Amino acid sequence: MNVFVINSGSSSIKYQLIQMPAAKVICSGLIDRIGLEESGIQHKTFRDGHEQVRKETVPISDHAAGLREAARLLTDKTIGVIGNPEEINVVGHRVVHGGETFSKTMIITPTVKEKIKKLFPLAPLHNPANYLGIEVAENVFSKAKQVAVFDTAFHQTMPPVAYRYAIPKVFYDQHQIRAYGFHGTSHKYVTTRAVEYLQKNDARLITIHLGNGCSMCAIKNGKCVDTSMGFGPMNGLIMGTRTGDIDQSVIFYLVNQGGHSLDEINTVLNKKSGMLGLTGFSDMRDVKNAYAKGNEEAILAYDMYAYHIKKYIGAYLAVLNGVDAIIFTAGVGENDSLTRKLAIQNMEYMGIHLDEEKNEVGGKAIYEINKTDAPVKILVVPTNEELEIAQQCYDLIS
Repeated sequence: MNVFVINSGSSSIKYQLIQMPAAKVICSGLIDRIGLEESGIQHKTFRDGHEQVRKETVPISDHAAGLREAARLLTDKTIGVIGNPEEINVVGHRVVHGGETFSKTMIITPTVKEKIKKLFPLAPLHNPANYLGIEVAENVFSKAKQVAVFDTAFHQTMPPVAYRYAIPKVFYDQHQIRAYGFHGTSHKYVTTRAVEYLQKNDARLITIHLGNGCSMCAIKNGKCVDTSMGFGPMNGLIMGTRTGDIDQSVIFYLVNQGGHSLDEINTVLNKKSGMLGLTGFSDMRDVKNAYAKGNEEAILAYDMYAYHIKKYIGAYLAVLNGVDAIIFTAGVGENDSLTRKLAIQNMEYMGIHLDEEKNEVGGKAIYEINKTDAPVKILVVPTNEELEIAQQCYDLIS
């Protein structure tokens, strides 16, 4: 089964063609700066262990044009991997917000599309782009089954005690104000890999997804029981440009005393805060370089970043009544040994013992960075959201 995975952003499209059930990546690509004259395409094909890359700079007016370009490259005479778009059996779409409506992967029907549209207010920056990707793919890959995989679905197993807010019930009943959580596709993928690695289906896990966006989950019996992100993706951990947890009264103070508009504050909290607000850099690699040079702002930012992770580890240890493994994943979680060290040092009382040498050396696939005799495993598990989407599509269709 050829599964074409699409992740549509507001001005970009990421994609992979994955052959299932072998989970073999045939090609992948990124189309960015859609709508600008200098749009970019990076298309990779994988054959016989060799990677071939084609980069192009062409004007791509909209998402429809972007997907047509992807279809062109898929069928290109030189680097093409299929004969025509009809060879795509399934198109798997990442949809960020499924609200309470969607708790599982769904074949896309007109009814499903209407429900996704009704959820636009819950994710105004993401769901419209995801929806547009669906509409375009229905035309470009007209013979394929279209499938929606929801980022929020994995968190729908949370109990009300975890997802409800202590506000008047009318806001929940009429406006569905509650915690939803995000990065669910990543959390589900690394949970599955960790359970296989530990050979323990009832494992208690704390998963830590650290990229430009960051979130954590408490997992029991393979299901999410709590997560750090809430109604929107700003809550919880400090992120690249987002604040993470903040006292709500700050917002009212900035409006009433500072004279700022709500739009201005929303922009500050979402796009100008986090590591960017603390250091001037949103990329952790830049922050780490400044840290290494003794930059005081970078040192404080790293300490704050790790401190928030540590606080959530402590909270989830209480929620789970102990933990079998702590899992680091995503760009920062997989590659930044300093973050891992700062986040889990001085937690020996809880059975968490870091092996600093293992942490620095790293490894391939899943690897442990805990001391050999430590009661709690500390794992680094590379995430693969596209493969998780393909797997869910295959499981649904086959």
